[in-house]
Amino acid sequence: MITRNIQLPDTSTFLFGPRGTGKTRWLKTNYPNAIYVDLLDSSTALRLSAQPGRIAEWIPPGYGGTVIIDEVQKIPELLNEVHKLIESSSMRFILTGSSPRKLRKSGTNLLAGRALTRSCFPLTAAELGSRFNLEKTLLHGHLPTLYDDNKTVDAKEYLSSYVQTYLKEEVQQEGLTRNIGNFTRFLEAASFSQGEVLNISAVAREACINRKVVEAYFDILEDLLIASRVQVFQKKAKRRMVQHPKFFFFDVGVYRTVRPKGPLDAPEQIDGAALETIVFQELRAWISYHQLDLSMYYWRTTNGQEVDFVLYGADGLIAIEVKRARRFDRKDLRGLNAFQSDYPTARCILLYGGSETLYHSGMKIIPTEQVLKNPQQLLVAT
Repeated sequence: MITRNIQLPDTSTFLFGPRGTGKTRWLKTNYPNAIYVDLLDSSTALRLSAQPGRIAEWIPPGYGGTVIIDEVQKIPELLNEVHKLIESSSMRFILTGSSPRKLRKSGTNLLAGRALTRSCFPLTAAELGSRFNLEKTLLHGHLPTLYDDNKTVDAKEYLSSYVQTYLKEEVQQEGLTRNIGNFTRFLEAASFSQGEVLNISAVAREACINRKVVEAYFDILEDLLIASRVQVFQKKAKRRMVQHPKFFFFDVGVYRTVRPKGPLDAPEQIDGAALETIVFQELRAWISYHQLDLSMYYWRTTNGQEVDFVLYGADGLIAIEVKRARRFDRKDLRGLNAFQSDYPTARCILLYGGSETLYHSGMKIIPTEQVLKNPQQLLVAT
């Protein structure tokens, strides 16, 4: 079994992550003696939906161990009962979910700070170790089922099923949209924005859907943790910056599955977005798992100067540009040069497709694969 870098505190915790990222299996492996309540089981969900207070029936008298409630967003009212149990006993709860915003929108307060929050992401290159293969990653992504030695899985078939499962189980069954056909067209249109500055009006035109509906659909994707919007970095901005966020599906394999492909689609366009996606998902997981005080942004001026990722917080200011080319070209540093002129203290790094670490104008040029395996080196000064 692949060792995950997920670490939970000893107190009650929410563990949020998209379906299929391995939350349940990791918890069952690491907490084999915990009481496990599965809200994806229809009979269990039915009983607890009718009477949330019956959760106490799963717990022996005087129990002081760990209780896991899987997919707690299915019954938000359970949090009131969990709150009471935390206050009145020494039990520790681990509450998993794939939609934290649903809990917030339902009026719950996420236990008023009595439970910390952690995230679960697809597998990382560091977790895969010697099994990490960048070429395979860029085609199929890092969902754990694709790397399960106990399963024989066709990657394309699994990813296609995964996307359809989300449409059916998470979107349709939860009543997040009444028109699944519109939502399916929206997903395809949104995939053309992967790694790009998001233009909601353009997506609406492409999908032939009202703009306000498309705005709501983007909110649904974020609600389900299957997509994110990365905001533009504007701290003490010296230039006019664009105002719209960048858009990313959470896993490169999911992005490739949603993205329509045809004879008029340039492979390099899809491949470029795929490379930026894997850097995005690896950086996000690395920051989260190591509890770094860094937030992720991008930087782009109105005249087109751009840096793909900016990490900013108490742990530093790091600007990262991603290029597919195997050979370094000084022209690739244009965006970083502009950024560093505005933020001289920033550590500026270019990731490229070569195999050697290089230096130019005080900047470090590192093979992308090397950084994916060990993102920690981004924090190390040259």
